[in-house]
Amino acid sequence: MKSSEKQVIINNLQEQIDSYDHFYLTDIAGLNAADTSELRRLCFNQDVKLVVVKNTLLRKALESSAKNAEEIYDALKGNTTVMFCSTGNVPAKLIKDFAKSHKKPVFKAAFVEESVYMGADQLDALVAVKSKNELIADVVALLQSPMKTVVSQLQSGGNIIHGVLKTLGEKE
Repeated sequence: MKSSEKQVIINNLQEQIDSYDHFYLTDIAGLNAADTSELRRLCFNQDVKLVVVKNTLLRKALESSAKNAEEIYDALKGNTTVMFCSTGNVPAKLIKDFAKSHKKPVFKAAFVEESVYMGADQLDALVAVKSKNELIADVVALLQSPMKTVVSQLQSGGNIIHGVLKTLGEKE
């Protein structure tokens, strides 16, 4: 491969790294064509972009990117596939579900919510990571709960007062 071709690939990878909020490094070597096609289809359906890369080219793209992901360099060994996504926990769930019926993909590392996760033991932690929208929804629900309680108590109190007044009015 010529140097100019490598530079084009590096620039393309850098654009993808900068444009996506999260990315995962996995190893899918050893999957047959049907399983690889099934994994790609699952990724496509969940808006995850799956790209097979050379470690040296990915490292150069990471070095020139705006993201601080230097800790990931240790995971750039063997076969590497990158999963780019906008929601942090989607690839973790996908990897975990797909690995139940297949031996691959093997999780190597991830850059999620501006943090680096290394090793297969971190996969469960990544599944539990909530996206920005999920966190906002949790905060809104927490804020709404006391207001709903007050409103419902006021409404029930109004019914009680109405009932007492009605009873007093009928008494005369």
